[in-house]
Amino acid sequence: MKTSRHFEHDVLVQRPYLSREMCEAIVDNPIHREHQENGRIKFWGFVEKLGKYVRVVVLEDGETLHTAFPDRNFKPPSPH
Repeated sequence: MKTSRHFEHDVLVQRPYLSREMCEAIVDNPIHREHQENGRIKFWGFVEKLGKYVRVVVLEDGETLHTAFPDRNFKPPSPH
């Protein structure tokens, strides 16, 4: 998976508890996904190691990691 300059130089530096592999795993198997109006895609996943939900945003191409962070406001969708 590709990464943006922002992801490499800001996200991974400012949030050393996140990794590229962790973010790729969320994109590959999200518990929730949303498309933004600007074409970017948000993915959420639960990271056991952190005990938190993490939001990962990829660029419009659907394959470039752009940003990621723990999302304390995320509520997992209820099962139907």
